[in-house]
Amino acid sequence: MKFHYEFDIKKAPHPIRHPQQLMLVGSCFTENIGEKLRRHKFNVLENPNGILFNPVSVTEAIETYINNTIIAETDLFLHNETWHSWKHHSRFSGITAQEAVDKINASTSAAHQWLKHTDHLLLTLGSAWLYTLTGEAPNAVEGSTAANNHKAPAAWFRKRLMRAEEVVSLFNNLLEKLRAFNPELQLIFTISPVRHLREGVIENNRSKAVLIQAVHELVAQHGNTYYFPAYELVIDDLRDYRFYAEDLVHPNYQATQYVWEKFTEACMNTDTKDLMKEIAEINLAFQHKPFNPLTSQHLHFLKSYLTKTKALQDQHPYLDLKNELHYFETHTR
Repeated sequence: MKFHYEFDIKKAPHPIRHPQQLMLVGSCFTENIGEKLRRHKFNVLENPNGILFNPVSVTEAIETYINNTIIAETDLFLHNETWHSWKHHSRFSGITAQEAVDKINASTSAAHQWLKHTDHLLLTLGSAWLYTLTGEAPNAVEGSTAANNHKAPAAWFRKRLMRAEEVVSLFNNLLEKLRAFNPELQLIFTISPVRHLREGVIENNRSKAVLIQAVHELVAQHGNTYYFPAYELVIDDLRDYRFYAEDLVHPNYQATQYVWEKFTEACMNTDTKDLMKEIAEINLAFQHKPFNPLTSQHLHFLKSYLTKTKALQDQHPYLDLKNELHYFETHTR
């Protein structure tokens, strides 16, 4: 008997490889994939504005990286004794305005330099619902989109659902700018399987439908784009609440791992996957906590992995294995 529906996934035309640079922008699901990429020693810059859900905030953020847009204290607002930016996640907020400005500008500057040499930009869209600012919101352009509500009063926002053609227009404009800034850039679009149930079940499905329609139109129009079906893998392949966390909103570890395995199959070639297996083996040894660390058996174990790690570093000098090498070296002296 079949208990879930597996479907074929089109291979990415330009596979991801370890020497390349990756940038990930979008919803919290982006951070799940980003963590797995980092663990396997890919060169990743993730969410320089923090978590972003809607297409307006995603495109605005990337345009600031292209232009290296620097903000000032006058671009922030004070709420609950903390300074915030309407365009950034709360992790960029600060007790002083200068603290927040410094964090934001440092992140934007790093993203500007990184994006120049990025090979793959992974964009994960979470919701087509926009929260735009009203005249009651402090230090904001009325009608502009808030990337994060910072637990502000509801009266500061208006809510509306984007249309698919709006999303297409936004990204058509962004893709033109990206082509001029980094002509070799490849884009991977995904739709987040995280369910935005605070909007309501029907509203969440309307939102996802807008995003899916728009992204498929974009991929059909642009040769440097690819769609990876993270949303469909959770909703239509796994299709069971046992693959969600207790909140019934976020995919759990098993679901995220399943999507990750499908992602590696679709977006990486055999050589990359073989290298990932070697890195995973070294990771396990690095994280191993022995009951008796002073035994000769454990010392032999560490020496063998020191040799393996050195060999892998020599063979692939672009891998960052400094922490692992330091650990094996210091524990075999």
